[in-house]
Amino acid sequence: MYIAMNRFRVVPGFEEAFENQWKAREGRLAEMPGYIEFHMLKGPKAEDHTLYASHTVWESHDQFVAWTKSEQFRAAHARAGESKVQYLSGPHFEGFDVIIHEDRSGKRSALEAA
Repeated sequence: MYIAMNRFRVVPGFEEAFENQWKAREGRLAEMPGYIEFHMLKGPKAEDHTLYASHTVWESHDQFVAWTKSEQFRAAHARAGESKVQYLSGPHFEGFDVIIHEDRSGKRSALEAA
């Protein structure tokens, strides 16, 4: 498995606009082979920003890369430049190969990184 995350530092006062932008966004992830799930996370508030993170889980790194090169990716991000949200800086990407996975029943498995 592979987890792709983007961290966003949203300027105070723009949180609602940021969240609404994501709620209104056309989801295209489910069209992609290897896609497992998506989460938008709201983190702590600091004096100069509120932290958010998008979190997608993929069957493999290669399937995530295929998403980033797909027509679905271009369509999902087509209106990104129209955002009125203010950020401290652009999204910060972090990607992770899953090496241990534990499901809700407590079953644990070690995974080989792709």
